[in-house]
Amino acid sequence: MAGDPGPTFGEADLDPDPIVMFARWFAAAGESGEPEPEAMSLATADAAGRPSVRVVLMRQFDESGFVFYTNGLSRKGREMAANPFAALAFRWPVLDRQVRICGPVAAIDGAQSDRYFAGRPRGSQLGAWASEQSEPIETKEPLVSRLAEVTDRFADLDVPRPSWWGGYRVMPTEIEFWQQGPYRLHDRFRYSLEAGRWSWRRLNP
Repeated sequence: MAGDPGPTFGEADLDPDPIVMFARWFAAAGESGEPEPEAMSLATADAAGRPSVRVVLMRQFDESGFVFYTNGLSRKGREMAANPFAALAFRWPVLDRQVRICGPVAAIDGAQSDRYFAGRPRGSQLGAWASEQSEPIETKEPLVSRLAEVTDRFADLDVPRPSWWGGYRVMPTEIEFWQQGPYRLHDRFRYSLEAGRWSWRRLNP
């Protein structure tokens, strides 16, 4: 071999708590100049197990899980209702890092969704009322018309949160940290939650 590949991220770098590890990596991603470190791929599946994936923004994380907000009548909302499990993936190319997360998902408390919605830009609040997310539409004109209608309806009022819109929390049972390495000998460590305790193992790249 032309050189020693060596670990770029090793056992000595791990914390026993993967949420602490994630917080470190997330902070480093923000400091590195990643344009949207909170952007994550969200994978869901319907009742038959057929998957779909899209990029959403993580708005909060802590020991209880990873939170994002969406229209509950959208495709992802319907899939989470039918099959309440999800997977997340963060990719931070500046740092050559990825984090993968999976676990059950559930709607968060309505009061917390209310607080978050109240802090959104007014245009985003109105858009949540105007869009029947994921539903077919022939042209954009009906969407523009609905936006005009809700803009008039709430002209002199605070925009309330639609009942179908809110937050979801992915409660991790597995979290994997991936650091790119030379010779494609990437460093991968997967944490697993069993009986309320986290343990980790190194994985082949």
